[in-house]
Amino acid sequence: MSDIQFFAEVLLPALLDGTLVTLALIATAAPFGFLTGVLIAVGRTYGNPQIAYLCRSYVVFFKGCPLILLLLILYYGLPSLGIKFSPFVAAVIGFILCNGAYNSEYIRGALSSVKEGQMIAAQALGMTRMQAIRAIVLPQALRRALPGILNEFIYLIKYSSLAYMVTVIELTGAGKIVAARYFDFFEVFAIVGLIYLIIVSVATVAVGVIEKKIAYPV
Repeated sequence: MSDIQFFAEVLLPALLDGTLVTLALIATAAPFGFLTGVLIAVGRTYGNPQIAYLCRSYVVFFKGCPLILLLLILYYGLPSLGIKFSPFVAAVIGFILCNGAYNSEYIRGALSSVKEGQMIAAQALGMTRMQAIRAIVLPQALRRALPGILNEFIYLIKYSSLAYMVTVIELTGAGKIVAARYFDFFEVFAIVGLIYLIIVSVATVAVGVIEKKIAYPV
């Protein structure tokens, strides 16, 4: 088989399929990771002592647990307790839990930067505490936390390569299978790296545009 045939008939279709799975992982995990981060940050900042403690424990655990170990627990460990997930679902849950922990730290810092006087003023106007958080505090905090959140999204793209450890055949997994079958590791992984570079570059440009449009003014 010539190099052109190998690329066109074997490598390209496999990596295209893997890339679609990678994009599906990211598209599924990112929104829920963001929402989890918001909930944990709000609970940690404004919740009662019990809720704040649970939220803080969540962050400590999932920031301290290596993502690859978390994925192995979700896919290989939980079935021993009678809890089973498909490879894709296990990977997405792992990404959400990890991404949510890091996002919550960015958002919590931003929440703390909003002056307490705004909360007091909102409550003086008749808003409940939750209404003030939702309508006054959180929108400002999210704009301030935006750079960190978007940066974490870029990291998520690269984290997705770990899904292969729980048998999800995403981009890295597809490349490894082809490389092992045809003993062409350098060329295959060079192209895999190039695809990741393209995805990250496109995401970086998009992130830059979003940040300029809605970031908190200096």
